[in-house]
Amino acid sequence: MKKLLLIIPLVVILLLGTAGTAFADEGEGIGARCGQAGKSNIGHLYLYEKDPATWDIVEEPSWGKMKYNLSGDEFKFVFNGHDLDLDLDPEQSYSLIYYPDPWPGKGLIILGEGTVNEEGNVHIMGSIDTGDLPIPGDENDGAKIWLVLSEDLPEVNTQWTGWNPESYLFEYDLINFSDSGNESVKGNSGNSGKGPKPDKKDKPNKPDK
Repeated sequence: MKKLLLIIPLVVILLLGTAGTAFADEGEGIGARCGQAGKSNIGHLYLYEKDPATWDIVEEPSWGKMKYNLSGDEFKFVFNGHDLDLDLDPEQSYSLIYYPDPWPGKGLIILGEGTVNEEGNVHIMGSIDTGDLPIPGDENDGAKIWLVLSEDLPEVNTQWTGWNPESYLFEYDLINFSDSGNESVKGNSGNSGKGPKPDKKDKPNKPDK
């Protein structure tokens, strides 16, 4: 009986400890590391595959991470996408874009393009004169960054030739970029350049179930 009385408090302590860990982990879910990195001029943004019917992030999604500068003469970035749809063309081209609302995205900017490899990964980096993001006229308080099929958006300032959101990655959060040169443009194609260095460990937190 005495042993039972000693075991019960121990079990309660273990359960409380487990519950505390679970609550602590709630703040470590998808996108927990988005935003400014400390006091630096570097920002992080995660992109995820979403359900077009609800715009919720799907379970075990394709995903990507963009590292970018928060201010400067040009918008510099490094993007790595992972687990992309290999049922498409094995050398499918993707475009990383800034999309301003409302549809169809007047002033949309193609930041850069890349080709997916046989493992479903794509790497895109660049340095581009975007002006401030979001641009004037965007209905959002921040900029939406998407990864889309290049064939669905062949060039800037043209109509979308396709819409396949199940194959896209969408922003977890909005971002802001301050152009220190204060020169805005309506659209440019991405060009290569030296951006922020990629993280050694580019891995997102697991989605909340």
